[in-house]
Amino acid sequence: MPHFIAEYSANIKDDIDFPEFFGEVNQFLGNTGVFPLGGIRSRAIRMDDYVIADAKHDYAFIHMTLKVGAGRDLEIRKGVAEELFKLIEAHFQPLKDRRLLAISFEMIELDPVLNFKSNNIHQFLNAQK
Repeated sequence: MPHFIAEYSANIKDDIDFPEFFGEVNQFLGNTGVFPLGGIRSRAIRMDDYVIADAKHDYAFIHMTLKVGAGRDLEIRKGVAEELFKLIEAHFQPLKDRRLLAISFEMIELDPVLNFKSNNIHQFLNAQK
């Protein structure tokens, strides 16, 4: 963990370079020292069916969720979330300057018991050192 998920309205598909954005997000998360690099996943989900506000204009949205494993105290999670949202806002400000855009972000801590994983990427990265 963590998993970073961006849901976005289809009308901004051509305005976002997700590999570039996810590179920034993954680098930030890896550099916090809070999350192991091998657990970081970023992905985008285009939403083709949506209605925003009064539906009278070409509104757009991007909603991001960061799912993290349980066990980190609230202050650590809050600090990461605040800094990540600053990165998000800065990245999308040029798009927001050009069009009507709603940007939202939330961090979710997963249940410590009902969260299952299997991963060999950590071992691979450790062997690369």
